[in-house]
Amino acid sequence: MSPPAPGRGRRVVLTALPVILVLGAVGGTAAYTKNTVDTADRTVTTTVWDEDHAPAGKDPAGEPSRGRHDSELTKLLLPVPEGYRLGPDIGELGNDSETSGAKATAAMKEMGRGLAGKDRRALNKSVEKLRVRGIAQRSYASDAHDLVVNVQIVKMRDKRAVRETYLTRKKLLDGIDAFRKGPSVDGHKKVSCYRLPKGDKDTLDGVICVAYDGETSVAVNASGTKPFNPSDVGDLVKDQLDHIVSPGEYI
Repeated sequence: MSPPAPGRGRRVVLTALPVILVLGAVGGTAAYTKNTVDTADRTVTTTVWDEDHAPAGKDPAGEPSRGRHDSELTKLLLPVPEGYRLGPDIGELGNDSETSGAKATAAMKEMGRGLAGKDRRALNKSVEKLRVRGIAQRSYASDAHDLVVNVQIVKMRDKRAVRETYLTRKKLLDGIDAFRKGPSVDGHKKVSCYRLPKGDKDTLDGVICVAYDGETSVAVNASGTKPFNPSDVGDLVKDQLDHIVSPGEYI
């Protein structure tokens, strides 16, 4: 077998990664939103504060229910704004979680299972070059029980990889003809939003946004009942990106 072309493993990573980080949570988000709306008196009961990891002094994010801020990465997640609460669990990770760079790197390498030996070694080498520092995720549910938003932040030491990941995600989403134009995000150029395909009156609506800033890659998945206002998601994305720029200024 001939050796893989230069950069081949890197392209495999940057093609597979967006599918997992951007599209994987949409189905779970939609299912939870429908369940929440169908049982409007249901509330989310969860432990949102870990005293062992709480920083000394006053919590700069205000109420513990606004989310974790016990690490450099979780501080970049938007504190739960007015009109929202912490939402449903995101898979097995909970609704307010952080994954170390080592664990994230190991998971990405697992995407190469089934590849030929040389290709898998090239993939593993490319994953290591991304130098993923960690992944933080937080979900938000509106107090009106009509919208759920998942935000995921990936921190990498390789700024070029962050930009390439964004461009690959954007290309992937641009290629889905059924997607409609998503909301605009004022004040930010490195962001693209897409609205889910139009369905019938009983189909949930939603928005997917991808963005980046320096070493930080961002993915947002939102779904809600109709009538659906995509600008609500656009506003939340704007607040999240503003927060990344100035994480000390809590909303």
